[in-house]
Amino acid sequence: MRILVLGGSGFVGRSIAELAAGRGDDVTVFNRGHATAPAGTRTIIGDRRTPTGLDALGDSTWDAVVDTWSADAAVVGAAARALHGRAGHYTYISSRSVYVLGEDRLVPDDEPGYAGDKRRGEQAAHAFGGPLLLARAGLILGPYENIGRLPWWLNRLRRGGPTLAPGPYDLPLQYLDTRDLAAFVLDAAATGRTGPYDLVSPSGHTTMGEFLDTANTVTGGRADLRWTDPEIILAAGVQPWTQLPVWLPPGPLHAALHQGDVSPALAAGLRCRPVTDTITDTWAWLTTLPGGAPHRADRPVVGLDPQTEATLL
Repeated sequence: MRILVLGGSGFVGRSIAELAAGRGDDVTVFNRGHATAPAGTRTIIGDRRTPTGLDALGDSTWDAVVDTWSADAAVVGAAARALHGRAGHYTYISSRSVYVLGEDRLVPDDEPGYAGDKRRGEQAAHAFGGPLLLARAGLILGPYENIGRLPWWLNRLRRGGPTLAPGPYDLPLQYLDTRDLAAFVLDAAATGRTGPYDLVSPSGHTTMGEFLDTANTVTGGRADLRWTDPEIILAAGVQPWTQLPVWLPPGPLHAALHQGDVSPALAAGLRCRPVTDTITDTWAWLTTLPGGAPHRADRPVVGLDPQTEATLL
């Protein structure tokens, strides 16, 4: 296929462009040129946030387009309109955040923040006027992560010593390796699949215990994991998800983010690799970076302060 990736040098976009090129597709990435695109791809430089930014695409045509934009929906709409009639399929990488917490309905159009941005982005993508896939991804982990969740845990466990391990040990987790997301999106584009899909592993694909035990082993087994009840952690004022990435205590938020039904995606071909592969490959990538993991400027820094951890333990 001839594939256009809008972005293509960061986390999810990079995974898609890299996998497509590895499969032998003709891949073009369109971005501002601030980072090197994957080998085997062609780069077109332009700023899609400007009125004439998309002009750099010229009059080229593609079989499929993948758009990872997360902010102003007008930018998504502009790209969708510009590519109308010039591409056979459009994928917008959305998020499960578009659902109202704990409910099977979407957030309102004027919802602020990330959830609202993604929902408005979905609506704007319909300007493409052709086959459209809405990839509503859950928690995404894996190589190239620029949010900091798995990299923080890997670096913390590598540091070793007594380490706060948020329980319960058998707490089910739901996430998606960025490369499995890429494979689903590319396969869906090739077959013309349309509509919204919730994309994340089945609940319990791994557990908090397996996740941290595996990460500890992969990074050298230096950490002494101190499993701690959620009540103790919450009473100390430690924030789930942000100070302790990935982890949410049992309750409504955990049910919404780690216990979702993804049977339609599995039936449509979603395949999820073992957690050991995700953690091992992310650590291998992380150890090659001289300056540590990249971090998106529009996302907060995650992780628990060492003194706060020590005090709690």
